Amino acid sequence: MIYALHEALALIAEEGLENRIRRHQRNAVALKAGLEAMGLVMHADEGHRLNSLTSVRVPAGVDEACVRQKLLHQFNIEIGGGLGPLKGKIWRIGLMGESSSESNVLLLLYALEKVLPGEGYQCDPAAGGNAAIDVFKKSP
Repeated sequence: MIYALHEALALIAEEGLENRIRRHQRNAVALKAGLEAMGLVMHADEGHRLNSLTSVRVPAGVDEACVRQKLLHQFNIEIGGGLGPLKGKIWRIGLMGESSSESNVLLLLYALEKVLPGEGYQCDPAAGGNAAIDVFKKSP
């Protein structure tokens, strides 16, 4: 565990702490823009959100566990479900460390756009990805 901590801190030092913070913020903003473009609603209020963890409400009538299973088996993407009183009501999407990347944001949005219609939730195809790309273009 000490070696893993050492390596994690070395990666942070190599990237630079401020650069790392900006990357996480940029990816979180892009993810939020993409999810909202798909008509999904953030769970946490503005000002109470984390860049490393996005909580989004599960649309009415959608089996959240089924969506998570499809994301895992079809796209190798793992997101969390709600805990305690939020079980079955939200998804928890982590963008932490090296997994906080443009490609992972876009892959998740693409995967959701493919999976959600099969669960009865209709969204504009590519709306999420396009909204995220717009964020990425505006903040290099």
